[in-house]
Amino acid sequence: MIREPEKRAGELFGHPKGLFVLFFSELWERFSFYGMRALLVLYMTKALQYADDRAYGIYGAYVGFVYATPLIGGMLADRFLGARRAIVIGGILMALGHFSMAIEHPIFFFGAMALIIAGNGFFKPNISTLVGSLYKMGDARRDGAFTIFYMGINIGAGLAPLLCGYFGERLGWHWGFTLAGVGMLVGLSVFLRGQHLIGEFGRPPRPEALRERLAGIPKPFFLYGAIFLFVPFAAYMLTRPAWVQTGVYAIAPLFVLYVVFEAFRSSAEERGRLFVILVLILFSMLFWASFEQAGSSMNIFTDRHVDRHVFGWEVPTTWFQAVNPAFIILLAIPFSTLWVRLGRAGKNPASPVKFGLGLLQLALGFIAMVIAATRATDDGTSHLFWLVLAYFLHTTGELCLSPVGLSTVTKLSPVRLVGLMMGMWFLSSAFAGVLSGQIAALTGAEAGYQRVFQMIVIFAGGAGVLLLLLSPFLKKLEYGAE
Repeated sequence: MIREPEKRAGELFGHPKGLFVLFFSELWERFSFYGMRALLVLYMTKALQYADDRAYGIYGAYVGFVYATPLIGGMLADRFLGARRAIVIGGILMALGHFSMAIEHPIFFFGAMALIIAGNGFFKPNISTLVGSLYKMGDARRDGAFTIFYMGINIGAGLAPLLCGYFGERLGWHWGFTLAGVGMLVGLSVFLRGQHLIGEFGRPPRPEALRERLAGIPKPFFLYGAIFLFVPFAAYMLTRPAWVQTGVYAIAPLFVLYVVFEAFRSSAEERGRLFVILVLILFSMLFWASFEQAGSSMNIFTDRHVDRHVFGWEVPTTWFQAVNPAFIILLAIPFSTLWVRLGRAGKNPASPVKFGLGLLQLALGFIAMVIAATRATDDGTSHLFWLVLAYFLHTTGELCLSPVGLSTVTKLSPVRLVGLMMGMWFLSSAFAGVLSGQIAALTGAEAGYQRVFQMIVIFAGGAGVLLLLLSPFLKKLEYGAE
């Protein structure tokens, strides 16, 4: 549940103008993030000469950290900083990280990833929360707004591999990473200049707390000191991926227990809605563990086992990271329109149903990857059609799950817990990121690409069917919130 801001600044194309400030801020932030992501595994295996399993482990640890830190960033914004200040801090840290990545040395490499991890923790959950704040409870435009916002994410994510990927692969790795840093600065500038269009939401809950002192030291300085200590810690942990895996699996259940504690001291309606969020988070974890193969095993598979020649020209490997965002750009508005029309007709599927359909489509996408892996085994390379088909099906599944998930968290969460629950949503992706690295590593063992992709088909398909069966029960626990 989100409180309504006191002021609104007019509408554009039927939505608050603040949506488009957040749209462009997130677009450029995602440009920077996915520009680096498209290059990451290739940079490790080609420039740093890491073995595949080490590169996959570091990638999984990085993704795990990236999606774990928003939980802390969301809590700090709820209780101390406010969403706006948290977003600015996050943008600065991420820009520093991308520019540091341009220095081609292992020490700067791990330090840069740590800065991006810290910045993402402040930026990511809080800008999504601001989107939800622009709409009253029950507003039929909410799911559509998150889908439009998601389209902005994917415009940035689609441009990133084409530009950062090309610069990095063809002109030099440092050029690709530098361009990512420039994108982050643009996104931060858009947000700073457009804050007046967002209304009053996102201010610090107690502005006077930012001026208070502890032992004679302003409280914000303790936060900055914690960030200063966290960066070298995270950089070191990235060199020990197994430790990150153990840490994520050990710490995350504590946050789940805290949510359960909050649920049992809440009203029956809030308790039921929190339970629905936790169930959807569990299933989303399986989705993202499989989906994240795009940046690891599918990326390396594309580089080594897909015939990338089109009219005699070899397409850069990183460009295929733009296929998923391109499909989202094409399909986001149709999906947004579909949900709004179904909502007006009283036939909009409940969120659990949409999640189940998303998992089933993900499974179908990996059937295409099984075919691609089989063809590569038989002929040495696979036709790029199967790869593109897989990305298409993964995209339709993603549109049924990800923007709907963000919207559902803001709809079902109590006001006092919205930042925490948004952080929990991203924490599930931390589990998924760590698990994705472990899954990708199996492709280098006896299992190989074909058997690993088959395994994903079985688990994702089964989870989708189970969630569809559970959806009537879960819808009752929402108490009409949708």
